[in-house]
Amino acid sequence: MHVLIVEDQLNVSTYIKRALEEQGYAVDVAHTGQEALDWADVVPYDLIVLDIMLPEINGITVCRRLRSQGNQAAILMLTARDTVDDRVTGLDAGADDYLVKPFDLKELLARLRALSRRHTTQSSTLKVGDLTLDTRTHVVMHNDTLIKLTAKEYAVLECLMREPDRVFTRTEIAESIWNYDVYNQSNVVDVYIRNLRRKIDDPFGRKRIHTVRGAGYRLSDEEVDE
Repeated sequence: MHVLIVEDQLNVSTYIKRALEEQGYAVDVAHTGQEALDWADVVPYDLIVLDIMLPEINGITVCRRLRSQGNQAAILMLTARDTVDDRVTGLDAGADDYLVKPFDLKELLARLRALSRRHTTQSSTLKVGDLTLDTRTHVVMHNDTLIKLTAKEYAVLECLMREPDRVFTRTEIAESIWNYDVYNQSNVVDVYIRNLRRKIDDPFGRKRIHTVRGAGYRLSDEEVDE
């Protein structure tokens, strides 16, 4: 999941960014309304955490412009104002949810998980052959065997399992997992693919992550490489 945090308070944006990255999200940060619109114009974000009180362009206007441009990212608004009218204004502008500052980090993470489920799939369980992944608990199983993954390994696997048999380029995988500063490192995807193969393929004598030469990678229950 790729997230844009739009927050002009550096301590708040840093706090949220660190917490989301620990959960396996790819995170970029904008500090003004115009910067948020510029980022969203070039990066297909899954989630946007949007403060209302921003320099240049406020969060309400940013939200309206994103929706008018057809942006379908899930938007969680943050604000220090806790009145019914403020909440209604944010939701009417196109926000999917609303959280009042100061907030509990656990609640923010729970709301983002709920929004990601709402905007991706109705089921929390992804399954390819004997391999299952629970998007709520982040538990990965091969039949009855638990597979322990790091947050980034899990994120790469979830990306592949959401569309089995589809060929993902390295750039597509990287853009969904890492922030803008990281995904230009050309071999980072290959490193995590190798790690995943050691954990979900090698122990079970079954190849699921396939290399498509000159294109990228795909996850399939078939055992034949291109």
